[in-house]
Amino acid sequence: MNKIQKPSILVILLCSLFLTRLTGCGIYSKYQPVQDLDSTLYGDLPLSDTAACLANLDWRELFTDPCLQSLIDTALRNNHDLRIAHEHVLQAEASLRGAQLAYLPSVGLAPAGAFSPMAGVSASGTYDLVANASWEIDIFGRTLNSLRRAKAAKAQMLDYEQAARCGLIAGVANTYYTLLMLDAQLEIAEQTEETWAQTVYAIRRMKDAGMANEAGAAQLEATYYSIQTTVLDFRQQIREVENAMCLLLGSTHRDIPRTTLDAQSLPDRLEVGIPVQMLYNRPDVRAAQQNMAQAFYAANLARSNCLPSLSLSGTFGWTNHDYVQIFNPAQMISSLAASLFVPLFNSGRNIAEVRMAKSQQEEAALLFTKTVLSAGNEVNEALTSYQTCLAKCDLYDRQVEALTRAQRATSLMMQYGSTTYLEVLTAQNTLLNAQFTRISNRMSLLQSAVSLYHALGGGRDLSQQTQ
Repeated sequence: MNKIQKPSILVILLCSLFLTRLTGCGIYSKYQPVQDLDSTLYGDLPLSDTAACLANLDWRELFTDPCLQSLIDTALRNNHDLRIAHEHVLQAEASLRGAQLAYLPSVGLAPAGAFSPMAGVSASGTYDLVANASWEIDIFGRTLNSLRRAKAAKAQMLDYEQAARCGLIAGVANTYYTLLMLDAQLEIAEQTEETWAQTVYAIRRMKDAGMANEAGAAQLEATYYSIQTTVLDFRQQIREVENAMCLLLGSTHRDIPRTTLDAQSLPDRLEVGIPVQMLYNRPDVRAAQQNMAQAFYAANLARSNCLPSLSLSGTFGWTNHDYVQIFNPAQMISSLAASLFVPLFNSGRNIAEVRMAKSQQEEAALLFTKTVLSAGNEVNEALTSYQTCLAKCDLYDRQVEALTRAQRATSLMMQYGSTTYLEVLTAQNTLLNAQFTRISNRMSLLQSAVSLYHALGGGRDLSQQTQ
């Protein structure tokens, strides 16, 4: 076999390096992540470095309810969406490993042989025992950009997994608080049902005594039946929310252990100011950053494909071309070759791929900007909602207290004929609505705290370093 002389290989290498200097601008550049965010992302909310502790809280420090902690632990172990996200990480790791191995030459063994027995003549045969190796020298950045792109893809999958984890923690917490709200509303509805049953009994006795008419008694009785349907509605909603919780837990339907809405507490650190740079803790923001990195390296790779490719190949082994005896001593063979491929006729396709990669890079940048803006909006809304609900708590407490006194006084006045059934009905409905509203506000307070924690990237695995 003919051999390629070393000076010929050297000439090809020098020519390749010269072409790289002429056409390889930017193919080796490294992605520079976005570091500075607009300080107005939160609107007019106060900014302070002291808020760094909020997103860095472990979720157990925010959710102190032992029942809720147990549910979150179960969800983190069994939730199917989180497990799927983890499988995506494993797939990205495998892809990265493949990109790393691309730096190594490919080696193969290609044995071959033939055997020719003939009558009256000694058997003869030939054989080749040859190892082939090929290696593309990465002077044009193909392998480098592919590796960097694979690293960014793995980092993005890790961020997606963290985003799924954060969302799962927030989802379990919000579902749990919804159950507590419905429990509290059901309790009030059942108490109202009992109170209203006594009212209906009293109005019937007053009607028999000639102190009330049938219209008033029927109206109060109809309201009583309406309250009974409300109780049934709450029980149905509780069952539906329990089913939703079981789906998050990755289990079939079961009773959800829980405490009460009044037993929930929140840390005081939720009221401090928030630095804009805390948005980098959000897994979705980091994932959008890694998406831009992938698009950047994809564009570099597309430009690299427009450049020549340089490959080295060689063979080494033994062969036997003696047709007399099979086991004759073999002859050693070896070869070394270099090849330079310059894309000419497919240059139009390569240029089109470069343009597409640039467009995808711009799209990734727009998606990153959109993600950051959405993140800032979520923080603004969550903190505003929390502060508003917190301010309403005391007002609703006072309102319910006042309406409770009014309802009791009105009921006593009706028994002594000092007022009408309509005033009693109005007082009862007003009190009931105020009680439901107070519970809903308490629920909104807890949910806004969860939303703020999640919006700042809380609930992530703090053992993972920021990518």
